[in-house]
Amino acid sequence: MANGVRVGIAGAGLGGVAAAGLLQRAGFDVILFDQAPGFSRLGAGIQFGPNVLKILSHLDGLDKKLEAISCLPDYWVSRKWDDGTVMAKIPLNAEHDRYGAPYITIHRGDLHQLMLDCVEPARVRWGHKLVDFQDNGRDVTLQFENGARETVDILVGADGINSVVREKIFGKDEAIYTGWLAHRAIIPGAVAKELGADVNAKWWSDDRHIVCYYLDRNEDEFYLVTGEPGEWTSPAGQMPSTRAEFKAAFKGFHPLVQGYIDATDVVTKWPLKTRAPLPQWYEGRVVLLGDSCHPMKPHMAQGAAMAVEDAAVLTRCMELLGTKDPVRTFRAYCNARRERATKVQSISNANTWLRQPEDPYWCYGDNVYDLEIDA
Repeated sequence: MANGVRVGIAGAGLGGVAAAGLLQRAGFDVILFDQAPGFSRLGAGIQFGPNVLKILSHLDGLDKKLEAISCLPDYWVSRKWDDGTVMAKIPLNAEHDRYGAPYITIHRGDLHQLMLDCVEPARVRWGHKLVDFQDNGRDVTLQFENGARETVDILVGADGINSVVREKIFGKDEAIYTGWLAHRAIIPGAVAKELGADVNAKWWSDDRHIVCYYLDRNEDEFYLVTGEPGEWTSPAGQMPSTRAEFKAAFKGFHPLVQGYIDATDVVTKWPLKTRAPLPQWYEGRVVLLGDSCHPMKPHMAQGAAMAVEDAAVLTRCMELLGTKDPVRTFRAYCNARRERATKVQSISNANTWLRQPEDPYWCYGDNVYDLEIDA
């Protein structure tokens, strides 16, 4: 590689894959590790705003590939839970030129696959669960559950809310259950159309909500995801649920919402967890991004977006400042990202985003490549 610096990335989620693709193109010798045995079409729906599509344009035109297969909602619609009154109608692709890139909704697995396609396959090591590492000040030795060992110059922790990298640096503590859980399901797009679905909408009551949108350009799949108060005692990150449980949680909601729920087949639920913001995202030759350092409730649809933004800014800092003094480089990265990520984390956790008319330009109009990097 051009600069000879070997970067290990723990976690091949969206943030880790973005970091691998961007760092690879910047000339770094990247190795991406993940505990999964291989790729699978996991998850359900995800929304990526123009702030992310501008970054993905740097991955060989990935933004255009995604635009070709994704649903492109013109508006975000907020509706009152019982009578469907429109509380807010926020332009998305209706103001495409203003934001400088499209707003997409897509199946997370389809997005993940296209992002992985931007990383050389030989650089991805599946079946590698990181269990420990040692930073001796010159390099970092990684130890994996399968017995493998690797040495890298820099370690990027992109391993999520239960990050092993974070725990090693800052100590073990449990993620905080917020008291909210989420149901999710996918129904046929044809059923949603017949019912008269909005392309992208959120139905709000005082204490819960349901978000509904299409997952593809052909509108073949329609996604339902909620936020609702509830108990969670299982150590599992996801559990099976039922249509009956889903329906009981949204009793009294508008008939359109009832129609969506009646059309569900496979229903799951998972706990919404968070952590307090970290004052620092790095130590020595090790740095964090995404949910490993600023996990949040998904109520702005910006959790993965913040991870991709982190990846882009980290890459810029490593390009501009180098890695001979990693603390200086990582401090610049953290200083450039902390305020924005903490703001998004706070608004997401409060669950107020776009409930009433507001201008989301500060979020969607942002371009990390315009950001000044202060060493």
